[in-house]
Amino acid sequence: MMEGMSRAQVDKAESKDFALGGKPMRPRDAATLILLDRSGSQHKVLMGRRHRAHAFMPGKFVFPGGRTDPADSRVPVAAGLPLAEEMRIAGAHARATPARARAIAMSAVRETYEEAGLLIGRKASFSTSKEGWQGFAEHGVRPALDGLRFIARAITPPGRVRRFDTRFLAAWRDDVAVALADGGPTEELEELVWLPIAEAKQADIPAITRTVLEELEGRLETDPDLEPGGQAPFYRMLHNRFVRNLV
Repeated sequence: MMEGMSRAQVDKAESKDFALGGKPMRPRDAATLILLDRSGSQHKVLMGRRHRAHAFMPGKFVFPGGRTDPADSRVPVAAGLPLAEEMRIAGAHARATPARARAIAMSAVRETYEEAGLLIGRKASFSTSKEGWQGFAEHGVRPALDGLRFIARAITPPGRVRRFDTRFLAAWRDDVAVALADGGPTEELEELVWLPIAEAKQADIPAITRTVLEELEGRLETDPDLEPGGQAPFYRMLHNRFVRNLV
């Protein structure tokens, strides 16, 4: 766990995850999706390796995800977020709105399609003019958010060339309506693999990803169905310490 680490300790722990340096910047909204397979005796998670040329987490195994596009909030869905999840995803501040929560959640769904070729939603006719969603229309999938669960939130500490305010969301593999044999249309991730959580924690993953996996393990022990409204940790740098609060 990274809770309580000083700024210097976090910088050292993440020195291989991020390119350090850069000017001060406000973190951008982002979302990542932890897709869980519960069909066997132990939970597995989907991970892929980022290309080594990336400035952000080069060569690391990560979950599908990326920066939030506010326009995603206007894409029609088969089912929206559970109310118990919505405002916790948006965050407790002046910019916290249902539209923001929906945009964050939809970005996780879109990125999972683009990077892994997995379309989360319901088989149904679907059309939209929004960029990034044409694959859903082509394969007859209307995106759905009712299966998403808020697992954790983490803000990239200062002093990185990229900073994100990332929501870690989870969904079950059962929520995938279509799985494309050749993967997604982008080349963000390679070596897509399903790993047991214990094995995933030993892979070449960022420190914050390992921390979130540990949190997820504990959550699944007491809440195996990931019911809406479960408490989730929020990690951020505050007064030179990496703090953990429950939200």
